[in-house]
This record gives sequence, C-alpha cells and structure tokens, in this order.
Amino acid sequence: MTHRHDARALDDAQIEQFIAQGFVRIDNAFPRELADQGRAIMWRDLPCSEHDPATWTRPVIRLPGYGGEPFRQVINTPLLHRAFDQIAGPGRWLPRDHIGTFPVRFPHPGDPGDAGWHVDVSFPGDDCDPNERLDFSAWRVNIVSRGRALLMLFLFSDVGVDDAPTRIRIGSHAPMARYLAPAGEAGRARMVLDEVGADCEVALATGQAGTVYLCHPFLIHAAQKHRGSTPRFMAQPALGAGEPYRLERGDGAYSPVEIAIRNALGMR
Repeated sequence: MTHRHDARALDDAQIEQFIAQGFVRIDNAFPRELADQGRAIMWRDLPCSEHDPATWTRPVIRLPGYGGEPFRQVINTPLLHRAFDQIAGPGRWLPRDHIGTFPVRFPHPGDPGDAGWHVDVSFPGDDCDPNERLDFSAWRVNIVSRGRALLMLFLFSDVGVDDAPTRIRIGSHAPMARYLAPAGEAGRARMVLDEVGADCEVALATGQAGTVYLCHPFLIHAAQKHRGSTPRFMAQPALGAGEPYRLERGDGAYSPVEIAIRNALGMR
C-alpha cells in the first residue's frame, strides 16, 4: 500500500507498469467516507430508491456533473496530485474542482447501450458545427492527446467483477498510438476501435470505494452489463492538459505518458 508520507505517490514498478500496460491502480486514493458522502448526494438525485431494487428499471442513469464538496476534495488529495506530477509531468496538467458526470450502473438484464470499445475524445475538430459543440461524436483525439492529460476512474462504490467494472484492454494505448500517428495534429474522430488492441488481455477496474485508476489517454476501454446486486457509482473525469504532450524534447524530460507513446512509435 502507498504510504502517504512518501513524497512519491507511485514507486518505480508502478511507473513502469503504467508505461507498459497503460494504467495504474491506486488503492485508498481518497477516503471511503468521502465516497459515502458522494453516494448519499447522488441517491437524492436519482429517480429511484436505494432500498427498493424494484425501482431500478434502467441499466444506466447518467447524473450531471458534480462539483463542490465532497467531490472537490476527492479529486484533489495530495496523494493524487503527486501521482499526476509523476505520470503526466509537473506543470503539464490542470487542477480541477469538478468531478464530472456519473454513469450509475444498475443490476439489469437490458443492454446498457454504451458498452463499445473506445477512447475518450478530447477536442472539437474544425469540422464541428459550432452549434453542436456538445456533440462528442464529432470530437477528436490526436497523437499528443490535445486537451487531455489522463483518463481517470474514481470508484465511489465497492466494485467487484460482477458490478459492471470498466473493461480495459491492457497495453492497448500502444496500438492506439500507432493508429493515431498518421493523422498528426488533426487527429481522428468517429473511431471504430473493435479491432484495435483486440488481441490485448482484458483487465477489470475493480476495487473498493476510494480506489482510483490513472489511465493513459489512449487506453481502450469499455463499459459492460451489471450482473451483481448493488448499483455501481464511478466517475470518469479527464485530467486536463496544462500544456500539450510533446514527443520531441530537447532536454529529454519526457513524462511516462510521453514515454509510452514514443515507445509505441519506436522512437528512441
């Protein structure tokens, strides 16, 4: 377990794991009490009852973004800030006080309708209709991950293998980098990624409430049907980019995110 008095949130093995596999799991990244407080707020906003499973009539309900307490505190623990510095690079990420939307997943036999393999897009392309800036289907991703330093998964409930854990293609950030590279700065939109990284092993983002997964922005992941008994609460915010990632640095001060991209492209 990570010791909080350590100036480094992650040890060398965890950094190497991030570079090779595209993600690192941090247990006890924020206190369980804050997760409990957050869930209590969200249950008040849900159109169903925590104590009556008969009211859980949909596989997924999306709650609007949350800021303020306890969410601001959750996303700004000293441990996480140190980890952001280690993974994205000091000064290369933007602090945030808002944890974003929650897709709350319920035990339900229905298809959630959002369980395809994907990466999270991060900027609107020049071809985006200015009146449809929130139409994320037209948003893009490029080889320097413009606008996004990391993808993050914040577990606000205990998530076991049956509780709709996010599926992760281990190491898929590497073939994704090779898929994006030819598109250059413009990047790609409307991507169908079923085959990209299809031969990668799959990990499940399980853990206790308070667990955070820090993921490479190119990591291919997917939702899945909930087969357990307790609704799953997880936020999936982006860590904003304080400056663009760069694949050529005169001083060689590459972050683990950049090293992983360079490795995927055979840069030395």
